[in-house]
Amino acid sequence: MVFMNTPAPHPDIQDLVADVTRARLQAQPLPWSSAVPADVPLAYATALAVRAARSAGGERPVGYKVGFTNRTIWPRYEVYGPIWGTVWNSTLTQVDASAPNEGVLSLKGLSEPRIEPEVVFCLREAPPPDCSLAQLVAAVDWVAHGYEIVHTHFPGWKFTAAQAVADGGLHGLLLVGHAVKLDTGMAPEAVVASLAGLRIKLYGDGVLKDEGTGANVLDGPVQALLHFVSELRAIPDAPALQAGDIITTGTLTDAWPVAAGQTWHTVIEASGPVADALKGLTVRFE
Repeated sequence: MVFMNTPAPHPDIQDLVADVTRARLQAQPLPWSSAVPADVPLAYATALAVRAARSAGGERPVGYKVGFTNRTIWPRYEVYGPIWGTVWNSTLTQVDASAPNEGVLSLKGLSEPRIEPEVVFCLREAPPPDCSLAQLVAAVDWVAHGYEIVHTHFPGWKFTAAQAVADGGLHGLLLVGHAVKLDTGMAPEAVVASLAGLRIKLYGDGVLKDEGTGANVLDGPVQALLHFVSELRAIPDAPALQAGDIITTGTLTDAWPVAAGQTWHTVIEASGPVADALKGLTVRFE
């Protein structure tokens, strides 16, 4: 899904930015009547204007979340293609390599939060704009298992693709587990295949909630990353990728509601380079 048209000037874009900002800061719902971007390009223009305002306020972008890459959940949410949003220093938590692979997150300020187990990449360098899978793998510094905590200011998780984009790509928080460095000598095709074949089980308070596989996200996490690099970032005025950017690639299962006091964990089954080094991740919510 590519949106190449430059967004037309829109007299209400500042009103949309104000609505989205107010909803985020006050954890209030966004009424359909006052926050309906006319199309996805306008929604990205709104999201980028929000990004500029948050940056001016002192927050620092640290990467990107790519959503709706899992085709199995498209009918449930009635969004039929990937979108992206910004990850911030204020929303990112990384597990220290010397500590257990677990973290604690506060859900305060989030609206109808849900958990998504994902594969996360960090760039060693910016990949070429029209890169191949092999060139993309070469640009990756490390891979990790993480949780994207998504939320929406549209009640009941009912929104259009444009609304999801304008609403920050639904990004709430990101917990990144232990990083696995990519050896430059690894065969790119083996890395791609091993991550696509990864299998994951998601547990909430010890109860199996869902199962998924790397292939759910556009045939594999590397493929989902490539889609982001080559297509989603065709949005006019999208910021340039750079070394150190952290990028999520979409949930391997459905997104599940979470609440304070709960503990969630995953079990990963995988073989092959990189994927076999990824470990299950535990998160406790406050």
